[in-house]
Amino acid sequence: MNAEPHIKKGRKYDQVIAGARDVFMREGFEGASVDVIARDAGVSKATLYSYFPDKQQLFMAVLRVECDLQQRAQMDIEFLQRDVPDALHHLAQTMLGLILSEPALAMFRVCVGEANRFPELGQAFYETGPRTAQRQVAEYLQTEKAAAFLDIENHMEAADTFMQLCRTDMMLKRLMGIGGRPSDKEINDRAAETVRTFLARFRRA
Repeated sequence: MNAEPHIKKGRKYDQVIAGARDVFMREGFEGASVDVIARDAGVSKATLYSYFPDKQQLFMAVLRVECDLQQRAQMDIEFLQRDVPDALHHLAQTMLGLILSEPALAMFRVCVGEANRFPELGQAFYETGPRTAQRQVAEYLQTEKAAAFLDIENHMEAADTFMQLCRTDMMLKRLMGIGGRPSDKEINDRAAETVRTFLARFRRA
C-alpha cells in the first residue's frame, strides 16, 4: 500500500467523516457513491475532494477514526494500576463491548465484504484494528506488574490467545444476526471465563 498522504483538516473535516461513515456502513465501499457521501455529510463534492482526493483515502480515514475511538477506551492510567486479574477482566469486558457494538460490526462486515476486490482495505482494517489491539494487549502483558504475575514467552501469541478467548461465538452470532446484543451480564460472564482460562494457561506457578 502506498504511504498515507497528508490530509489537511479543516472545519468540515469531522462533518465529512461522519457522513462518509454512515454511507459506508449502509452501502459498503463499492456501493457508496461520492455524491451520496457529500449529500449525507451536508457538503459539496468540491469540499469533499478538497479533503480526500479519492474514495479509498476517505474510507481509510473513516477506518482510522473508528479504530482510534475503540483503542482509547482500553488502557488508561487507572487500568494500569489494577491488580492483574482485575485488569484482564476489565480489558476483556471493554474489548467485548467494543467488538460487539453495531459500529464495529458494521465496519467489520464492510471490510470483509470488500476484501477480495480491494485487498488493501482488508489489510488496512487488519493493521489498524485487530493487529493494533493485539499489540496493545501484548504491551500490557509486558508491563512489570503483569510480567511478575504471568509466565509468558511470546507476548504477541499470548495476546492473540486472549483476544480469541474473548470473541468465542459471541461475535460470530452478532455478525450473522443471530439474537440480539448480549446483555451486560453475558458480557461480564464471558470476560470472567476468558480471564479464568487465560490465567490457567499463563499464571506463574
